[in-house]
Amino acid sequence: MDQTAGDPRTDHRALLAASVTVVLWASAFVSIRSAAEHYGPGALALGRLLTASVALGVVLLVKRVPLPPRQAWPGILVSGVLWFGLYMVTLNWGEQEVDAGTAAMVVNIGPIVIALLSGWLLKEGFPPMLLAGMGVSFVGAAVVGVSTSHGGSSSILGVLLCLVAALAYGAGVVSQKPALRHATPLQVTTYGCFVGTVCTLPFAWQLISQLPEAPLGATLNMVYLGLFPTALAFTTWTYALSRTTAGKMGATTYAVPAVVVVIAWFALDEVPGWLTLLGGAICLGGVAVSRRRPEPAPTEVAVEK
Repeated sequence: MDQTAGDPRTDHRALLAASVTVVLWASAFVSIRSAAEHYGPGALALGRLLTASVALGVVLLVKRVPLPPRQAWPGILVSGVLWFGLYMVTLNWGEQEVDAGTAAMVVNIGPIVIALLSGWLLKEGFPPMLLAGMGVSFVGAAVVGVSTSHGGSSSILGVLLCLVAALAYGAGVVSQKPALRHATPLQVTTYGCFVGTVCTLPFAWQLISQLPEAPLGATLNMVYLGLFPTALAFTTWTYALSRTTAGKMGATTYAVPAVVVVIAWFALDEVPGWLTLLGGAICLGGVAVSRRRPEPAPTEVAVEK
Protein backbone atom coordinates (compact mmCIF):
# COMPACT_ATOMS: atom_id res chain seq x y z
CA MET A 1 0.00 0.00 0.00
CA ASP A 2 2.99 2.30 0.49
CA GLN A 3 3.49 4.67 -2.39
CA THR A 4 6.52 6.52 -3.55
CA ALA A 5 7.03 10.18 -2.92
CA GLY A 6 8.72 10.86 -6.21
CA ASP A 7 5.57 11.75 -8.11
CA PRO A 8 4.83 15.48 -7.81
CA ARG A 9 1.10 14.77 -7.75
CA THR A 10 1.62 12.44 -4.82
CA ASP A 11 3.59 15.15 -2.99
CA HIS A 12 0.75 17.63 -3.45
CA ARG A 13 -1.83 15.18 -2.15
CA ALA A 14 0.35 14.36 0.83
CA LEU A 15 0.88 18.05 1.55
CA LEU A 16 -2.86 18.75 1.39
CA ALA A 17 -3.65 15.85 3.75
CA ALA A 18 -0.87 16.93 6.11
CA SER A 19 -2.22 20.49 6.11
CA VAL A 20 -5.65 19.23 7.22
CA THR A 21 -3.94 17.32 10.02
CA VAL A 22 -1.91 20.32 11.16
CA VAL A 23 -4.94 22.62 11.34
CA LEU A 24 -7.07 20.08 13.23
CA TRP A 25 -4.27 19.18 15.66
CA ALA A 26 -3.72 22.86 16.31
CA SER A 27 -7.43 23.34 17.03
CA ALA A 28 -7.20 20.49 19.55
CA PHE A 29 -5.17 22.66 21.94
CA VAL A 30 -8.06 25.09 22.24
CA SER A 31 -10.54 22.28 22.98
CA ILE A 32 -8.22 20.59 25.47
CA ARG A 33 -8.07 23.80 27.52
CA SER A 34 -11.81 23.56 28.16
CA ALA A 35 -12.12 19.79 28.58
CA ALA A 36 -9.03 19.31 30.76
CA GLU A 37 -10.49 21.54 33.49
CA HIS A 38 -13.25 18.99 34.13
CA TYR A 39 -11.77 15.65 33.03
CA GLY A 40 -8.70 13.85 34.32
CA PRO A 41 -5.86 13.00 31.88
CA GLY A 42 -6.89 9.36 31.51
CA ALA A 43 -10.62 10.10 31.36
CA LEU A 44 -10.11 12.73 28.66
CA ALA A 45 -7.94 10.37 26.61
CA LEU A 46 -10.47 7.54 26.92
CA GLY A 47 -13.44 9.76 26.05
CA ARG A 48 -11.61 11.13 23.03
CA LEU A 49 -10.58 7.67 21.82
CA LEU A 50 -14.02 6.15 22.41
CA THR A 51 -15.60 8.87 20.29
CA ALA A 52 -13.04 8.36 17.53
CA SER A 53 -13.39 4.57 17.67
CA VAL A 54 -17.16 4.76 17.24
CA ALA A 55 -16.86 7.16 14.29
CA LEU A 56 -14.13 5.14 12.58
CA GLY A 57 -15.93 1.87 13.31
CA VAL A 58 -19.05 3.16 11.53
CA VAL A 59 -16.93 4.08 8.51
CA LEU A 60 -15.44 0.57 8.46
CA LEU A 61 -18.90 -1.02 8.55
CA VAL A 62 -20.34 1.25 5.87
CA LYS A 63 -17.36 0.75 3.55
CA ARG A 64 -17.06 -2.96 4.49
CA VAL A 65 -13.34 -2.65 5.09
CA PRO A 66 -11.74 -6.02 5.92
CA LEU A 67 -9.30 -6.70 8.73
CA PRO A 68 -5.72 -5.56 8.06
CA PRO A 69 -3.37 -8.30 6.82
CA ARG A 70 -1.21 -10.07 9.35
CA GLN A 71 1.96 -8.24 8.26
CA ALA A 72 0.48 -4.86 9.26
CA TRP A 73 -0.45 -5.80 12.82
CA PRO A 74 2.96 -5.32 14.53
CA GLY A 75 3.05 -1.67 13.43
CA ILE A 76 -0.62 -1.14 14.25
CA LEU A 77 -0.23 -2.58 17.75
CA VAL A 78 2.91 -0.57 18.53
CA SER A 79 1.44 2.71 17.25
CA GLY A 80 -1.84 2.01 19.04
CA VAL A 81 -0.14 1.43 22.39
CA LEU A 82 2.44 4.22 22.13
CA TRP A 83 0.78 7.00 20.16
CA PHE A 84 -2.96 6.57 20.70
CA GLY A 85 -2.62 5.28 24.25
CA LEU A 86 0.54 6.34 26.10
CA TYR A 87 1.05 9.63 24.26
CA MET A 88 -2.45 10.98 24.90
CA VAL A 89 -2.48 10.11 28.60
CA THR A 90 1.03 11.37 29.38
CA LEU A 91 0.53 14.57 27.38
CA ASN A 92 -2.73 15.39 29.19
CA TRP A 93 -1.10 14.62 32.53
CA GLY A 94 2.13 16.46 31.77
CA GLU A 95 0.32 19.64 30.73
CA GLN A 96 -1.30 19.74 34.18
CA GLU A 97 2.13 19.69 35.84
CA VAL A 98 3.97 22.27 33.71
CA ASP A 99 3.06 25.49 31.98
CA ALA A 100 1.95 25.37 28.35
CA GLY A 101 5.19 26.84 27.03
CA THR A 102 7.38 24.22 28.70
CA ALA A 103 5.08 21.43 27.50
CA ALA A 104 5.26 22.72 23.93
CA MET A 105 9.07 22.89 23.98
CA VAL A 106 9.51 19.36 25.38
CA VAL A 107 6.88 17.70 23.19
CA ASN A 108 8.42 19.28 20.09
CA ILE A 109 11.36 16.91 20.55
CA GLY A 110 8.99 14.38 18.94
CA PRO A 111 9.67 15.31 15.29
CA ILE A 112 13.41 15.07 15.96
CA VAL A 113 12.87 11.58 17.37
CA ILE A 114 10.92 10.71 14.22
CA ALA A 115 13.74 11.91 11.97
CA LEU A 116 16.38 9.97 13.90
CA LEU A 117 14.38 6.73 14.15
CA SER A 118 13.15 6.82 10.54
CA GLY A 119 16.64 7.55 9.28
CA TRP A 120 18.02 4.61 11.25
CA LEU A 121 15.24 2.00 11.33
CA LEU A 122 13.41 2.82 8.09
CA LYS A 123 16.61 3.59 6.15
CA GLU A 124 15.27 6.99 5.06
CA GLY A 125 18.65 8.55 5.64
CA PHE A 126 19.33 12.01 7.03
CA PRO A 127 18.72 14.56 4.25
CA PRO A 128 20.58 17.80 5.05
CA MET A 129 17.61 20.03 4.15
CA LEU A 130 15.32 18.03 6.41
CA LEU A 131 17.69 18.23 9.37
CA ALA A 132 18.33 21.93 8.79
CA GLY A 133 14.61 22.69 8.56
CA MET A 134 13.85 20.74 11.72
CA GLY A 135 16.58 22.60 13.57
CA VAL A 136 15.13 25.96 12.50
CA SER A 137 11.59 24.88 13.41
CA PHE A 138 12.65 23.62 16.84
CA VAL A 139 14.16 27.04 17.57
CA GLY A 140 10.85 28.60 16.53
CA ALA A 141 8.89 26.23 18.76
CA ALA A 142 11.21 27.10 21.66
CA VAL A 143 10.63 30.82 21.04
CA VAL A 144 6.84 30.28 21.06
CA GLY A 145 7.19 28.25 24.25
CA VAL A 146 9.23 30.91 26.03
CA SER A 147 6.83 33.66 24.94
CA THR A 148 3.78 31.79 26.27
CA SER A 149 5.23 30.50 29.54
CA HIS A 150 4.33 33.59 31.61
CA GLY A 151 6.55 32.36 34.41
CA GLY A 152 4.39 29.32 35.15
CA SER A 153 5.52 26.50 37.39
CA SER A 154 7.28 23.42 36.04
CA SER A 155 7.80 20.17 37.92
CA ILE A 156 10.31 17.44 37.19
CA LEU A 157 7.40 14.99 36.91
CA GLY A 158 5.67 17.20 34.35
CA VAL A 159 8.80 17.56 32.22
CA LEU A 160 9.39 13.78 32.33
CA LEU A 161 5.78 13.11 31.34
CA CYS A 162 6.06 15.46 28.37
CA LEU A 163 9.33 13.80 27.41
CA VAL A 164 7.67 10.36 27.54
CA ALA A 165 4.87 11.77 25.37
CA ALA A 166 7.39 13.04 22.82
CA LEU A 167 9.21 9.70 22.67
CA ALA A 168 5.93 7.77 22.40
CA TYR A 169 4.78 10.07 19.62
CA GLY A 170 8.01 9.65 17.66
CA ALA A 171 8.16 5.87 18.03
CA GLY A 172 4.44 5.55 17.25
CA VAL A 173 4.77 7.44 13.97
CA VAL A 174 7.77 5.41 12.86
CA SER A 175 5.95 2.15 13.63
CA GLN A 176 3.05 3.21 11.37
CA LYS A 177 5.22 3.47 8.26
CA PRO A 178 5.90 -0.29 7.86
CA ALA A 179 2.23 -1.06 8.55
CA LEU A 180 1.23 1.19 5.66
CA ARG A 181 3.11 -1.09 3.26
CA HIS A 182 0.46 -3.75 3.86
CA ALA A 183 -2.70 -1.91 5.01
CA THR A 184 -4.65 1.18 4.01
CA PRO A 185 -4.41 4.45 5.97
CA LEU A 186 -7.98 3.91 7.20
CA GLN A 187 -7.15 0.44 8.50
CA VAL A 188 -3.96 1.58 10.23
CA THR A 189 -5.69 4.55 11.86
CA THR A 190 -8.86 2.73 12.91
CA TYR A 191 -7.30 -0.35 14.43
CA GLY A 192 -4.56 1.73 16.05
CA CYS A 193 -7.33 3.80 17.63
CA PHE A 194 -9.06 0.61 18.80
CA VAL A 195 -5.83 -0.54 20.45
CA GLY A 196 -5.36 2.84 22.14
CA THR A 197 -8.93 2.72 23.44
CA VAL A 198 -8.33 -0.69 25.00
CA CYS A 199 -5.14 0.64 26.64
CA THR A 200 -7.05 3.50 28.28
CA LEU A 201 -9.98 1.39 29.51
CA PRO A 202 -8.53 1.36 33.07
CA PHE A 203 -9.70 5.02 33.23
CA ALA A 204 -13.32 4.05 32.46
CA TRP A 205 -14.49 4.53 36.05
CA GLN A 206 -12.88 7.97 36.19
CA LEU A 207 -14.67 8.95 32.97
CA ILE A 208 -18.00 7.59 34.21
CA SER A 209 -17.72 9.51 37.50
CA GLN A 210 -16.66 12.81 35.90
CA LEU A 211 -19.08 12.78 32.96
CA PRO A 212 -22.25 13.78 34.93
CA GLU A 213 -20.45 16.62 36.72
CA ALA A 214 -18.73 18.14 33.68
CA PRO A 215 -20.45 21.06 31.91
CA LEU A 216 -21.86 20.45 28.45
CA GLY A 217 -19.20 22.61 26.82
CA ALA A 218 -16.36 20.48 28.18
CA THR A 219 -18.04 17.27 27.04
CA LEU A 220 -18.71 18.69 23.57
CA ASN A 221 -15.04 19.65 23.35
CA MET A 222 -14.09 16.08 24.24
CA VAL A 223 -16.40 14.78 21.50
CA TYR A 224 -14.89 17.29 19.06
CA LEU A 225 -11.41 16.03 19.96
CA GLY A 226 -12.50 12.50 19.12
CA LEU A 227 -14.25 13.28 15.83
CA PHE A 228 -11.90 15.77 14.22
CA PRO A 229 -8.36 15.98 15.70
CA THR A 230 -8.41 12.18 16.19
CA ALA A 231 -10.70 10.31 13.75
CA LEU A 232 -10.27 12.67 10.80
CA ALA A 233 -6.82 14.16 11.43
CA PHE A 234 -5.13 10.84 12.21
CA THR A 235 -6.60 9.40 9.01
CA THR A 236 -5.34 12.27 6.86
CA TRP A 237 -2.02 11.89 8.68
CA THR A 238 -1.63 8.21 7.76
CA TYR A 239 -2.77 8.99 4.21
CA ALA A 240 0.02 11.56 3.90
CA LEU A 241 2.51 9.29 5.67
CA SER A 242 1.82 6.54 3.13
CA ARG A 243 2.86 8.91 0.34
CA THR A 244 6.02 10.47 1.78
CA THR A 245 8.74 9.82 4.36
CA ALA A 246 8.21 9.75 8.10
CA GLY A 247 10.93 12.37 8.54
CA LYS A 248 9.17 14.89 6.29
CA MET A 249 5.85 14.23 8.01
CA GLY A 250 7.40 14.83 11.41
CA ALA A 251 8.88 18.12 10.22
CA THR A 252 5.47 19.22 8.92
CA THR A 253 4.03 19.11 12.45
CA TYR A 254 6.29 22.02 13.41
CA ALA A 255 3.65 24.19 11.73
CA VAL A 256 1.26 23.34 14.58
CA PRO A 257 2.59 25.97 17.07
CA ALA A 258 2.16 28.70 14.47
CA VAL A 259 -1.40 27.61 13.66
CA VAL A 260 -2.24 27.40 17.37
CA VAL A 261 -1.21 31.04 17.76
CA VAL A 262 -3.56 32.07 14.93
CA ILE A 263 -6.49 29.98 16.20
CA ALA A 264 -6.10 31.29 19.75
CA TRP A 265 -5.95 34.81 18.36
CA PHE A 266 -9.30 34.52 16.59
CA ALA A 267 -11.15 31.95 18.75
CA LEU A 268 -10.00 33.07 22.23
CA ASP A 269 -9.10 36.68 21.49
CA GLU A 270 -5.57 36.01 22.76
CA VAL A 271 -3.53 38.64 20.93
CA PRO A 272 0.00 37.23 20.48
CA GLY A 273 3.05 39.29 21.33
CA TRP A 274 5.77 40.02 18.83
CA LEU A 275 7.98 37.24 20.23
CA THR A 276 5.20 34.67 19.74
CA LEU A 277 4.62 35.84 16.17
CA LEU A 278 8.36 35.66 15.51
CA GLY A 279 8.52 32.10 16.82
CA GLY A 280 5.56 31.06 14.69
CA ALA A 281 7.18 32.56 11.60
CA ILE A 282 10.42 30.72 12.35
CA CYS A 283 8.46 27.44 12.69
CA LEU A 284 6.85 27.91 9.29
CA GLY A 285 10.18 28.87 7.75
CA GLY A 286 11.76 25.70 9.07
CA VAL A 287 8.94 23.58 7.65
CA ALA A 288 9.44 25.21 4.25
CA VAL A 289 13.19 24.48 4.39
CA SER A 290 12.61 20.84 5.42
CA ARG A 291 10.36 20.21 2.43
CA ARG A 292 12.72 21.71 -0.15
CA ARG A 293 14.31 19.31 -2.54
CA PRO A 294 18.07 19.49 -2.99
CA GLU A 295 19.25 21.07 -6.21
CA PRO A 296 20.10 18.40 -8.82
CA ALA A 297 23.76 18.02 -9.55
CA PRO A 298 24.78 19.71 -12.82
CA THR A 299 25.25 17.30 -15.69
CA GLU A 300 28.19 17.59 -18.02
CA VAL A 301 27.36 17.92 -21.70
CA ALA A 302 29.74 16.22 -24.03
CA VAL A 303 30.97 18.44 -26.83
CA GLU A 304 32.16 16.88 -30.08
CA LYS A 305 35.48 18.08 -31.33
